[in-house]
Amino acid sequence: MKSHLSRRHMLIAGAAGLTLPAAVPALAQEAGKTARIGIAIPAATHGWTGGLNYQTERTIAALKTAFPGLDFVLTTAGDVQAQVNNVEDLVAQGIDALVILPMESDPLTEPVKAAKARGIFITAVDRGLSEEGVEDLYVGGNNPQYGTIAAQYFRQKFPQGGKIVVMRGIPTAIDNIRIEAFNAALEGSGIEVLDMQYANWNPDKGFEVMQDFLTRFDHIDGVWAGDDDAALGAKAAIEQAGRAEGMKLLGGSGMNRAIKMIMDGDPLIDADIFYPPTLIIPAISVTAMRYAVQG
Repeated sequence: MKSHLSRRHMLIAGAAGLTLPAAVPALAQEAGKTARIGIAIPAATHGWTGGLNYQTERTIAALKTAFPGLDFVLTTAGDVQAQVNNVEDLVAQGIDALVILPMESDPLTEPVKAAKARGIFITAVDRGLSEEGVEDLYVGGNNPQYGTIAAQYFRQKFPQGGKIVVMRGIPTAIDNIRIEAFNAALEGSGIEVLDMQYANWNPDKGFEVMQDFLTRFDHIDGVWAGDDDAALGAKAAIEQAGRAEGMKLLGGSGMNRAIKMIMDGDPLIDADIFYPPTLIIPAISVTAMRYAVQG
């Protein structure tokens, strides 16, 4: 996907994609039998997951109206252990399918594998699992492009090279994919990555990590915060330290507040990477279609 990089711009990281093995057949719902679909997603701890929760609830409501024979059980979790518990509870409730957006890939892989071993259809969304082939269906954005576009942004801003710092997200498969693509696209640019730290796509953690960067490095040309929430925290730290002049800060996900800053000509934030939380819609919908029948 090509992106035109202007002074004030939105960078597009790609639409959601679906991967469905050809060997997985569609199942029509038996007459009089209610199929139960469990959904395990993170709580609305930041802007992107807030949008995710909104889209999940409205998708469930629409599918319930269209297919009354389907039963949805929605769970949200504020931490990894809570999500592990949610998955185990859903399995105990006898779900037919599980739609999961893992908070972290590694801790959720074994519980999801255990669900798969019980014959439960698995749909993994966005962050994915740490082992390939567990899920029957995967829905996610173009995460390699997300990292590549971020690197292209800094290459354009600093064509002669520069010093940047990076805020990673949460330890997940997609974070690894983004960082690998970012590093590959920076090769030969003369841009030096001073350090990378996890900021959990969170404004408070972004503030904390940025304070550490500012304390340790006398000169920073650019910051890839990886997410708009973390970028807002980084922005507050940079401005508090009086270090904003000449620095560029790139977030991601398309938060309204970040877009408004771009439109208003903010000196720190002049671009964003769009990554829609609407990818949960096809994940739930395609899963539901395996069991739905119209009366």
